[in-house]
Amino acid sequence: MTPATLAAPAGRAATGRRRGPLGAAPTAVLLLGALYCLFPVGWVVIAATKSPAELFSTSTLAPGTGLLSNLADLAAYRDGVFWLWMLNTVLYAGAGALLSTAVSAVSGYALAKFRFPGRDLAFNLLLGGILVPVVVLAVPQYLLLSKAGLADTYWSVLLPQILSPYGIYLARIYAAAAIPDALLEAGRIDGATEGRLARDVALPLMLPAMVTIFLFQFVAIWNNFLLPFIMLGDDHRFPMTVGLYTMLAAGANQPSLYNLIITGTLLSIIPLVALFLTMQRYWRTDLSSGAVKN
Repeated sequence: MTPATLAAPAGRAATGRRRGPLGAAPTAVLLLGALYCLFPVGWVVIAATKSPAELFSTSTLAPGTGLLSNLADLAAYRDGVFWLWMLNTVLYAGAGALLSTAVSAVSGYALAKFRFPGRDLAFNLLLGGILVPVVVLAVPQYLLLSKAGLADTYWSVLLPQILSPYGIYLARIYAAAAIPDALLEAGRIDGATEGRLARDVALPLMLPAMVTIFLFQFVAIWNNFLLPFIMLGDDHRFPMTVGLYTMLAAGANQPSLYNLIITGTLLSIIPLVALFLTMQRYWRTDLSSGAVKN
């Protein structure tokens, strides 16, 4: 018998072991985890299709017939205030995430590629800021902005979201790994200014990190409840989280509002899903794309 003939059964046996029940266990665990995470979303989708009479009288996973009427009632609720809440949320999340991404990218690049007095101290303070719960800062932020006369304004929700310690930390770590020092030195030798190096070399290389920071901040601001709940008093400036909470509080006396709340929750999920599907391709960008691409 040849060595290849002797090795064949062993190879088949190894292949058989890889295809055994133990090999399928990780996939089964991942599927269970996915079902666990997606079940609440599926329940919201199904519940949004039910009329007020069907919501409490039909099976949990049985679809209803009231989706269109729920959408119409939600659009008509208080002269369409839900769409104002949606626009406010887009403003808070979009502008806040863009500003936070810009500040994080520039700060992370500076911390990674420049040496200046106090750099290590500033970075260590940022690491400490990551460990501070956001809920601890909400009341002090309200007091400071109230002193400045910015309470109950759009700025009272936007300004605290701009500085993200985790975003700066992520940008610093990514810039240190993705931007070669030799590339920056070559640009300086060619006469490029620091501003041009940052714009044409550093930021294109940091695009995957910037997309990640933007998505993290967008989702965090989109789902933020405590900060706008403390800062805002005028419900025409509410984001969806606070607006839906006020509807939930009123639902104790008006059970018909529960359908509108569920439908509004479904509509609030759609922009996040669309954003992730649109921007996930940037995560596949190679570390060397941008400045060093021909």
